[in-house]
Amino acid sequence: RSGLRDAGGAAGGGGGVRGLCAEEGGAIHGLCAAIAAACGTLEALRAAVAEFEGCALKKGARSTVFADGNPLARLMVIGEAPGREEDQAGLPFVGRSGRLLDLMLAAIGLSRKAAEVKDSVYISNVLPWRPPGNREPSSDEVAMMAPFLFRHVELKAPEAILLLGSPATRTVLGTSQGIARMRGKWAEWRGIPVMPTWHPAALLRDPAKKREAWADLLMLSARLEGEGRGA
Repeated sequence: RSGLRDAGGAAGGGGGVRGLCAEEGGAIHGLCAAIAAACGTLEALRAAVAEFEGCALKKGARSTVFADGNPLARLMVIGEAPGREEDQAGLPFVGRSGRLLDLMLAAIGLSRKAAEVKDSVYISNVLPWRPPGNREPSSDEVAMMAPFLFRHVELKAPEAILLLGSPATRTVLGTSQGIARMRGKWAEWRGIPVMPTWHPAALLRDPAKKREAWADLLMLSARLEGEGRGA
């Protein structure tokens, strides 16, 4: 644990975290990968992320926002990063975008508060800390925290993943394409089916996109129902 803080402090000088992360196989990225790999449970990973001091975003954040919902849920939803309300609550998707997401999931019979595992959902983000001013995460910030996200998915082991927006889609699928090109088409991450769709924030800005998001959700629901019957 002291190693985490020492590494974070070292990164603060001599070029900073951005410089280290820009180097392929840089020290900070390697440290993050090692820490994440050592976590054998979701709770261990939650604690490791909360204790990690190497990312500058943490200094300006009020909360470490790890996840919400049922860890046993078949579906994992991955967004971008916490906003102001999420930072205050310590939970993902609790603001306007979150309320819309809850309605979207409810339309296909899913809820983060569902009592039954088959009706539940598990929600997280690429980044656990709010970027200043709700700006889009930088490539360095995403690269630093990606090992924690990938380990999160491995430990969660969902049957399917719903990616919300371009940052989540690019991070998980390793693509340079934006969400407009990637949405509505099935992809895979290490054998897990992945459906990218519009982020709820984009739907609030442009309600015309809701038709496309609904089509994506119907595809997701059909796949989950089909696998459920097959089980």
